[in-house]
Amino acid sequence: AFGLALRAIGRGLKVYIIQFIKGGFDYGELYIIDKLPNLKLKAFGQGKFVTQFPPSKKDVKIAKEALELAKKIVKSGEYDIVILDEINVAISLRLIKTEEVINLIKEKPEHVELVLTGRYAPKEIIDIADLVTEMKEIKHPFQKGIPPRKGIEF
Repeated sequence: AFGLALRAIGRGLKVYIIQFIKGGFDYGELYIIDKLPNLKLKAFGQGKFVTQFPPSKKDVKIAKEALELAKKIVKSGEYDIVILDEINVAISLRLIKTEEVINLIKEKPEHVELVLTGRYAPKEIIDIADLVTEMKEIKHPFQKGIPPRKGIEF
């Protein structure tokens, strides 16, 4: 989705990225975002993986804040593209409800491109989407015990 964001701002479009899971992590893309025109990013999360089930009340609260911002940004129509990064993961972790996301998709202004990323997209969202791409991990350095590499994984 970041490639799409770069392509869009290169064409003069306005892009807003809302990260549902990645807040608090030291991702490399955060160091360049402020230098790019027409691109805003807001990251939510506690800087740790959500592994608890059911999720903590704090994780749910943070995800709901991210979704409320997403609703506001999408409905404003100010941005040409709104990317909801890892929102499908947030749904699968039961941080937010599928129905709320479906309503957001259905209520968005016609000119706004809404991009949802992350694994485990619910069938209901796949069914109403215009484009669905599945990225499948075949092999990863983590499997060999190689820790995350700066500039590659983060």
